[in-house]
Amino acid sequence: MPLFKKRTTGKPGEWYYCLEHQKVEEGPDCPGKDRFGPYASPQEAQRAMELAAERNLQWENDPRWHDASRADTDEE
Repeated sequence: MPLFKKRTTGKPGEWYYCLEHQKVEEGPDCPGKDRFGPYASPQEAQRAMELAAERNLQWENDPRWHDASRADTDEE
């Protein structure tokens, strides 16, 4: 057993979306690897997965990540 257990405490008004439990939490109840946030409201935290999907789509379609010189080397 560790001598000191690090406990992550949240602030009132900070909202997170727990990936493991698939629910909104006030303050971080779960480890950082299992949550998105903080968000300003529970409604915003509830949209966490939707926001992540939108951002992923934007990044996948970002021309800075798919430049012509890289595409030319992949085809050869």
